Amino acid sequence: MVDTQIIQRDAEATVIRGGANGQNLRIPHVLPILPIRNVVVFPGTVIPLQIGRVKSKNLLDDVMPAQKLIGVLAQKNPDAEEPGLDDLYRVGAVCGILKLFRLPDGSQSIIVHGLARFRLLAIEQTEPFLLGRIEVLEDRLTPGTDLDALVGSVRQQANRMIELSPNTPDEAAQVLNSITQPSVLADFLAANLPAEKNDIAERQQMLEELDVEKRLRAVAARLARQLDILELQSKIQKQVTENIDRSQRRYYLQEQLKAIRKELGEGDRADGSEAEELRKKIQAAAPPEAVMKEAERELSRLEGLPSASPEYAVIRTYLQIISELPWNAMTEDKIDLADARRVLDRDHFDLDKVKRRILEYLAVRKLKPDGGGAILCFVGPPGVGKTSLGKSIAEAMGRRFIRVALGGVRDEADIRGHRRTYIGSMPGRIISELRKAGTRNPVMMLDEVDKLGADFRGDPASALLEVLDPAQNHTFTDHYLDVPFDLSKVLFIATANTMDPVPSALRDRMEVIEIPGYTDHDKLQIARRYLVPRQLELHGLRRDQARFGDAALRCIINSYTREAGVRNLERNIASIMRGIAADVVSGRAQRVSVTPSVVQRYLGPPRFEPELASRTSVPGVATGLAYTPTGGEILFVEATRMPGKGNITLTGHIGDVMKESATAAFSLIRSRAQELGIDPKLLAESDFHVHVPAGAIPKDGPSAGVAMFTALLSLMLNKPVRHDVAMTGEITLRGLVLPIGGLKEKSLAAMRGGIRRLILPRRNEKDLPELPAEVKRALEFVFVDTVDDVMKAAIDHRTRAKKKPRALARRGVGRENGRPPGGAARGGKGRRRPQPVA
Repeated sequence: MVDTQIIQRDAEATVIRGGANGQNLRIPHVLPILPIRNVVVFPGTVIPLQIGRVKSKNLLDDVMPAQKLIGVLAQKNPDAEEPGLDDLYRVGAVCGILKLFRLPDGSQSIIVHGLARFRLLAIEQTEPFLLGRIEVLEDRLTPGTDLDALVGSVRQQANRMIELSPNTPDEAAQVLNSITQPSVLADFLAANLPAEKNDIAERQQMLEELDVEKRLRAVAARLARQLDILELQSKIQKQVTENIDRSQRRYYLQEQLKAIRKELGEGDRADGSEAEELRKKIQAAAPPEAVMKEAERELSRLEGLPSASPEYAVIRTYLQIISELPWNAMTEDKIDLADARRVLDRDHFDLDKVKRRILEYLAVRKLKPDGGGAILCFVGPPGVGKTSLGKSIAEAMGRRFIRVALGGVRDEADIRGHRRTYIGSMPGRIISELRKAGTRNPVMMLDEVDKLGADFRGDPASALLEVLDPAQNHTFTDHYLDVPFDLSKVLFIATANTMDPVPSALRDRMEVIEIPGYTDHDKLQIARRYLVPRQLELHGLRRDQARFGDAALRCIINSYTREAGVRNLERNIASIMRGIAADVVSGRAQRVSVTPSVVQRYLGPPRFEPELASRTSVPGVATGLAYTPTGGEILFVEATRMPGKGNITLTGHIGDVMKESATAAFSLIRSRAQELGIDPKLLAESDFHVHVPAGAIPKDGPSAGVAMFTALLSLMLNKPVRHDVAMTGEITLRGLVLPIGGLKEKSLAAMRGGIRRLILPRRNEKDLPELPAEVKRALEFVFVDTVDDVMKAAIDHRTRAKKKPRALARRGVGRENGRPPGGAARGGKGRRRPQPVA
């Protein structure tokens, strides 16, 4: 190492102390100049240099082997091939050439030793190589405690850096510790520091710095930056090494475990590959942290169990289900209201109110995708398109559609799953369907929620409370999984035929959208637009091979089906299609135009015939209306009397509520007998029998009270009820008519049955705008407040009963007791029978 100290200057040269061999060195003031690229040579360092330029080779030819002293300067611009004075830094290092290597390809390489700093004053010549006038520079050094402390700090930093640098030779620390002179220490470290951005400029700045203390501070700053990087790299390397060591330890233990199992005769479990594969699948599914923690616990248990253990299969199935659940998989919503309207109109006829509500729901979802929104519930008779509406919503939103049939479900575990303590336990229907769908935001239709049951295994309807509550279902916990699963992204749509069996708490969580039955006009349009083309395609027929006229479709609707929906209508159309297909294949016909006569040929005689007029042409028969889960129905109420003691008998498989309505109607008539024109003695000496036909079908509800009152009153007055009138309403003992429900379905049933006048409670007048326009055109609505209004509208006072029925009434059916059934005709002491109130 050298510490530049000038001993003597003269006109020709400068003598410095500390040459390469420890002797004084004479440096001429004119030296050959060797420009170099991307390297800065410091005094006291040995460095190899590649020689490629012609001028550089000429310089070596002239210098070697005599003088061996050259001035080395770094280029400002490394791309300059012929650098001049302005292209070179002015401060460089006087170097002695230690070795020259001539390579076979013509290139040369030298090893130089830096001796002293110099400043280039001028260029004396440029050809055949650069020759420059120089000035040898001397270091400035002020000894003191600050300098000693700085030297110690720099040396400590350098030693720490050597420790952290894996590729540093062992001799580096020895060389570093052997340096005692501050300037030599600064030059040694500056020359050997790792490269950084703008490295040449920074190194050149340290080379030009003659104050040793400032140079040491610059080196210390550079060392501090490098140490920060090395410390961070060491920390990262340590963490990586620990992970690798842990994996290697795990692998070693697994190998040992495999060998132990093999010795025990438990077989080779493919070195834990099954557990590792499950771990990779679960990690790929990216479940929440709590779920991942539980999965890791089960994976650890799985790895410690023999494959023959029964619990091994249970844990493996559990982990398989965890890995297949869509914890983060979602489909992107594509909510376009115009496209949604097109899809709804394409798949469903009419239902404008329902479609408008669905579009409003989609619009809210588009404005606030993260909102919970409402849980929709479609309520209506079978066959009106509730399930297909759910499919259309899924198509409009670009989501997958899932249907969960809840009819007949009586076990809570079907919703929440079984606990893993049971053999054969599995998740509930909700989690299982999401697993099949592969996405956590499908449209899930809960079909037939009104058909849920309950027994000793729990109440499925109560289990649905959490599923259908947007405030709770983001942490839905299936008993099998035992970890929360987020259901808030699922769009739930429920369907039901009637809301009466649905518990109030579950009904409160859903927005009910009623879908009424179809009118005959609606059925005709649906059959023409949807059912016939679909059945043509399903039966492989062309349009010209089976042509359905409107008259044929009306014949099927009126004579072969009696329903609120169109399911049976489609079945009958399919039956005709099969017959036509058989005729076409056998060659009996090439094409068939379906007319009413053709319909009768394929379907047989009509199944439903109008019997209203014949059944209401005698006293004691009234036409009521009923609402069932399958739609509205016409209900006939028949009454007759016989000798007795004023009792009443009720038959027809009617429920307790309907029995109470009949009893209330009978009591009302008895309490107002004089006012209604009925002899009280007739009531006291006769028994009455009220029957509702179709006795095999259960019937119940209070809305038949008006019909029962009218049937009994018609019998006692011996006047028939108008054959084109139907009625519905609940009565009280004061004679008031109370409102009813299911007006749409009952009105549709009345129109299908040929009714022309419909008697309704006054308080149902507000529901009239909800009825289809076709129904309002076909029916005359009479709104009543009391049973007196019912009498005026229902009983035809212009019609007198025929003499034969009146004679039978006088003589009575019970002739065996020797007297007529009542005293209405004989008068009892000759009194005249009072006239009924008109």
